Amino acid sequence: QVDLVESGGGSVQAGGSLRLSCAASEYSDRTRCMAWFRKPPGKSREAVAFVDADGATRYADSVRGRFIVSKGDAENILLLHMNDLKSDDTATYICAAGPARRSGRPICPGYNYLGQGIQVTVSS
Repeated sequence: QVDLVESGGGSVQAGGSLRLSCAASEYSDRTRCMAWFRKPPGKSREAVAFVDADGATRYADSVRGRFIVSKGDAENILLLHMNDLKSDDTATYICAAGPARRSGRPICPGYNYLGQGIQVTVSS
């Protein structure tokens, strides 16, 4: 079992910034792909940002240019720097991890492990 623990959420006014952090209990073949998802109130879970096993980053259109995803000092740490926050960014943010393909694409086919999530509330 892999545990993922998020931290850094909270409430902020529109235009503000927050940094989320996720610590995985291990960095192994099971967790080479990491990502952030979010679940807005009353809506389905959606992808936010990814760090693939080869270090490439990907973003949802709604956050590109405002959010930056990166690894921390250790490979088991995933960060999300959120800037110019909007009320539409209000959601429970969920850290995810999964294995990478040894060959073929996509390099990160799925995320087997999810954190409990952390609330981010943006007020206008």
